[in-house]
Amino acid sequence: MNNIERRDREMGYISDGAVMEEQKACRRILQKLNFMDRSDFDGISEVVKELLGKSENAFINPPFYCDYGKHIEVGKNFFANYNCCIIDVAKVKIGDYCQMAPNVAIYTAGHPIHPDSRNSAYEYGKAITIGDNVWIGGNTVICPGVTIGDSVVIGAGSVVTHDIPAWTVAAGNPCRVIRQITEADRHKLFKNEMIDDEAWANIVARGFGGE
Repeated sequence: MNNIERRDREMGYISDGAVMEEQKACRRILQKLNFMDRSDFDGISEVVKELLGKSENAFINPPFYCDYGKHIEVGKNFFANYNCCIIDVAKVKIGDYCQMAPNVAIYTAGHPIHPDSRNSAYEYGKAITIGDNVWIGGNTVICPGVTIGDSVVIGAGSVVTHDIPAWTVAAGNPCRVIRQITEADRHKLFKNEMIDDEAWANIVARGFGGE
């Protein structure tokens, strides 16, 4: 088995010449993305589609960093804000309507604990899955092998080391569930501040009121 095959089976592998050739192809696209005119929104969207492949209305605010791009699968209306980093050694699957605040880091990559094994150059990747309608707060780190359920909010500065169930607010280091998201949250804007009547009427008119 070659190292690309080992990597893609989530086994220990070495980043040899063939692996690095795949990363070079990704870095050429990132070079274009990260040095574009930041006001060229249509151009940025096209390069994001080139980087990720299949995507629908995905947008990433540069700068953005990843290893392969092709290992990242995003759903409809994906948005990542400035300085997002996705180390996509293994598959990163992200659902529809997901938003990431600045400085979110998603790491599928890992290395052996023992220094001798680590110094042998073997490493691994473990897939990360993020459901639909997830909002990830700024400076959050998501570690290898984690699954985050649908409609989750991850608080800023969290370190997500284990799975997070759907419809919850979770935060902290290590990240833990704080509470469920309920119907009572539908009308809220910030903490206990309610969405004003004009904005709520607009939300309802556009079909987001759930009524």
